Amino acid sequence: MIDVGLMGHIGTKAAIGAIAIGTMIFNFIFWSFASLRMGTSGVTAQAYGRKDFNESIAILSRSTVLAIVSGLMIIILQVPVAYIGFKLCGASEEVTQLASGYYYIRIYSAPATIILYALTGWLIGMQNSKMPMFIAIFVNIVNIIYSLFFIKVMGMNIEGIALGSLLAQYTGLLFAIVLVVKNYGKLFKYFSISKLKDLKAFKDFVYVNKDITIRTLLLIITISFFTTESAKFGDTVLASNTMLYMFFIIFSYFMDGFAYASESLVGRYIGANDRLLLGKTIKQLFKWGIGIAIVFTFIYFFFGRYLVLLLTNNATVIQYTNNNLYLIYLLPLLTFAAFLWDGIYVGATASVAMRNSMIISSLVIFYPVYFLFLHQYQNIGLWISFLIFLASRGVLLQIFSKRYIFKKSVR
Repeated sequence: MIDVGLMGHIGTKAAIGAIAIGTMIFNFIFWSFASLRMGTSGVTAQAYGRKDFNESIAILSRSTVLAIVSGLMIIILQVPVAYIGFKLCGASEEVTQLASGYYYIRIYSAPATIILYALTGWLIGMQNSKMPMFIAIFVNIVNIIYSLFFIKVMGMNIEGIALGSLLAQYTGLLFAIVLVVKNYGKLFKYFSISKLKDLKAFKDFVYVNKDITIRTLLLIITISFFTTESAKFGDTVLASNTMLYMFFIIFSYFMDGFAYASESLVGRYIGANDRLLLGKTIKQLFKWGIGIAIVFTFIYFFFGRYLVLLLTNNATVIQYTNNNLYLIYLLPLLTFAAFLWDGIYVGATASVAMRNSMIISSLVIFYPVYFLFLHQYQNIGLWISFLIFLASRGVLLQIFSKRYIFKKSVR
């Protein structure tokens, strides 16, 4: 939000669009490895439920190794990735040029970002949500400070935002390592090089991540398609949709807190084979979820225009965004269930159902609906199809839950 706000107040529509395109490309790159975080938290939580600390440390070792290798591969492949990304986005030449400057700096944050995914997933699985919170707050505050310094003091443009993100990730990784060593150093006595070399265990770990990776890639492709189609409607629509998308991002992070809690608790209770607490946890999650969704609906309806003013002072973008604010009024109520079920399925390591529901929601629902509405409604049709896509994920995961969640808890 700070990145968008900085560009929204000191840059042009093209600068806002460049942040959107740059963020889209990094979402595609980094979120592809979000499966590492989710896969790590689920299996770690189940190991915690069994009180198997040997396996917990082995999981941390495997996920960290995978994170380091993945981060280095992204840096090695940065040029072809950039070529494909900018070719597909279809943005204007000015937007693409600005986004390129952002990309070729931030790309070097890949190892730190993905290692932080692995550490966060492991900590959540270990029933520790406070440390990931401290790490996230620290990284974001440092990121804001760096970005403000490079933009306001050093007079840099979008490259300053990229440099701020780069430095914040490595500063945050150092902070995270210090916290993990300080609080879990005694568990490192369970580290075993033989477990790390266990190819079957690595294969099983990757197998769990495989389905989550497919699910996450489909999600990223759909969201990236949303951004690239926005760009085809012009810089004003791209900038406006970036503003409206921030409403989704704000709500998603509130719901992710409960999704992370469900990963931790559901995995723990399935690992301990405690069906009673599993059921109670899921009921409480949905009580909180619908309550928060109602609150956000109220906030967006009455105060949405003020949030837009915080993000940009471009009169054209403000007017176009305000005219379309109604598109996000029902967003919280339509999407909260998908976030909660995602966390529950991750905790249960029910990755096959997550994959299947995403295939249906994206390929069977989103794209056909969009192309059905495209000719007549254009950008409005894009938003309608996006909202239907998000809502359908919650509905499908609810339908699949009887087989993949509740039956799994009975052994």
